[in-house]
Amino acid sequence: MSGPETQYDEKALIEAAQENPSRFAELYELHFERVYAYIARRVGERSAAEELTSHVFQQALANLKNFKWRGAPFAAWLFRIAANSIADRAHRIARESLNDLPERGASSGFEVELEQVETVVRIYRFVEQLPWDQQHVVRSRFAEEKSIREIARELSRSEGAVKQLQFRALKTLRARLSEQDV
Repeated sequence: MSGPETQYDEKALIEAAQENPSRFAELYELHFERVYAYIARRVGERSAAEELTSHVFQQALANLKNFKWRGAPFAAWLFRIAANSIADRAHRIARESLNDLPERGASSGFEVELEQVETVVRIYRFVEQLPWDQQHVVRSRFAEEKSIREIARELSRSEGAVKQLQFRALKTLRARLSEQDV
């Protein structure tokens, strides 16, 4: 979907769904494949992708009344919900994994492993505090190993803009990490 005519059509669909939730089905049909592909590419498990996609559309429907048209594609809002859902799932899995770690003695290097896990958890928390577009760039570049070009296409921005977002995000993360180390 692109161009002013399709944006108007999408805006009309959103407004119709806000007035009558049964009209949300049109938005669902229009965006399901892209959202599912976005999630499936990131989680790698079909059942998890299906569950998360369902969750994204449930959240979208539940919060549709709060959606404000700002000219950006509706898909961007759905991708934001998807990214947050994927991050929540990753944190839940990480917490469960930490709870399942066996007790080990100091000689096994467990303290070093735990320190590394704690650092990763701190970084995830710091990433969550970044503006959404910076979060998206960091996750896409480093967790999903996407190219600048792919991210630029997803966000409908120039490659230069994506590089700038990445630079700002990394600068902020470095500063927050160095503050923690003091």
